[in-house]
Parts: sequence; structure tokens; C-alpha cells
Amino acid sequence: MLEQQSVKILLANPRGFCAGVDRAIKIVELSIEKFGAPVYVRHEIVHNRYVVEGLEAKGAVFVDELDEVPEGAPVVFSAHGVPKSVPTAAEARQMVYVDATCPLVSKVHRQVERHHASGKHILMIGHEGHPEVIGTMGQIEDGAMTLVETVEDAETIELGETANLSFVTQTTLSVDDTSEIVEILERRFPNITSPKKEDICYATTNRQTAVKAIAEQADRVIVIGAPNSSNSMRLVEVSEKMGCSARLVQRAKDLDWDWLGGGKTIGISAGASAPEILVSEVIDAIKAKKTASVELVTTAEEDVVFKVPPILKDVS
Repeated sequence: MLEQQSVKILLANPRGFCAGVDRAIKIVELSIEKFGAPVYVRHEIVHNRYVVEGLEAKGAVFVDELDEVPEGAPVVFSAHGVPKSVPTAAEARQMVYVDATCPLVSKVHRQVERHHASGKHILMIGHEGHPEVIGTMGQIEDGAMTLVETVEDAETIELGETANLSFVTQTTLSVDDTSEIVEILERRFPNITSPKKEDICYATTNRQTAVKAIAEQADRVIVIGAPNSSNSMRLVEVSEKMGCSARLVQRAKDLDWDWLGGGKTIGISAGASAPEILVSEVIDAIKAKKTASVELVTTAEEDVVFKVPPILKDVS
């Protein structure tokens, strides 16, 4: 058990909220301030129950689809992005909507539009069913994009005419796994057009690099995040691939003390949608069990800030 030993905590930096998540949460808060409660939000604004419940307490109402939003009520679209059919439907109903799509996801959407306009068939590297993938593939007509999830997909996919191909990626993927998929696609389809700049976002890349740094030194790695958070799940995988056992937890109450008891050095990180208060909660829970020192392991400094949409400028 953990009580039998002192522990050293390696705290990954960067960790937790990214600029896109900060912006999305601020958009919901400012929308409530501007329009008054309730403000409806299509899907979880970000993948974290603590954040969602906090916004619900302030007056946000989360729904799955637009038809659940009453006439005349404002609606916010989540940070993951939406298919084009969603704002089109909102406009048809003359709804006031605020788009909280992360600007880095929107950048991928614009790439898809440009590739499609130039006649290319587009491969989307990502996870089926993830809201970001649904939103990105929904930027153009059905059949103009093909999803590639795995190395096996990349090796076996048959596309017929391959002279005019391009690819984009989900922004929250494993950097290493995606590189392997891209290498296969470029080998099989030498003329494929790649993004001018990496689609995987800076925050995903930075958090994975930081987890690698702590996993090299740790016996166990705790990743704070939600099971439906792609970037959080990738952090667990990154640690495991480094040979360090890792677990995803949403709150301190989810900690497996028997598992933690096998480690003298514990690494801690958090997905991009996990607030810092949950990191502190986990550290405090460990300290309550045993004497623990905390060492910050910094691999990058982040200063990215995204502006809120113009409709909210007067309340920001």
C-alpha cells in the first residue's frame, strides 16, 4: 500500500487546459452573461464532467441535438467542431448561435474545404465517432473523405484512383502513432498532399512530450482526464509505450491505491480539458496518505491565447 513508503511526485508541465479549452469555457460563461440563463450547449463543451457540471450550475443546459433547443434560446457549439449541417440548421431556425470550435480545429476544416475544392479525395486520420472527426468529415459531402484509424487501415485501404489524394488529422492524436500512419500513406501514395503545418495541435504535442519526460523517471503515471477525452487517453498510451504503467482518473476518488503502492516515484499529468483544481485534488489525496515531495518537470512554456467570437466582444 502507498502508506508504506514516501513518494516523489513528478508533475508534468505543460498539462491541463489548453487555449482552445480556455476559450470554449469562456464562450459559455460570456454567453450566459450576455443572453442570460439558460444558454444551451450542443454536446459537452469540452470532455470533462467537472467542467460541464460547473457550467450547468451557472445556467448552461447541455443537449445532444439542436431540436432539443427551445425556440428563441441561444446555443453554443462545442470546442470539437460541428458538421456544416449544424449551423445551417440553426440559421434555418433563425437561432442565435455562438461557435466555440477551437481555432486549430477550424484550421483543419478550412484545409478540408480547400482540398475538396481542388478535386482531391481526402483521408482523415482519426478515431471513428469522435466529435472532432464527425465535425471535420461533415465539412464536405459524404463520400469525399475516407477515415483512416490505424496502421492496418493505412496499409490496406483501397482507393482506386490515387493520383489526387490529400490527408488531414484529428488534432488530439498520438504524435508517434500518427507519424507511423503518415509514413505508410506517403509510401503507398507518393503524390499525396500533406498539411502545410502539423494538424496535431501544439497542446497535444506538448503534453505528450511532457509525459514522456516524467515516464522516463516514474514507476507510475496518473493522467487526470475523462475516458471520452482523446488527448487524455493518448497520454496514458504514451506512458505505457515508454514502459511506465499509467492510469486515467477523473477525480481523486478514482485512484487505485494498491496500484500506486508499487511506485516510489509517481508522475502526474492532465489532459487538455482537465482543470488544475483536479490536479491539486489528486496531489492532496496522495499527500494525505503519505509524505510526498513535488517536482515540476517542464518541457515547454505555453502562452497561446485565442480570442472569443465578435458576438461576445462587448461582454469580454
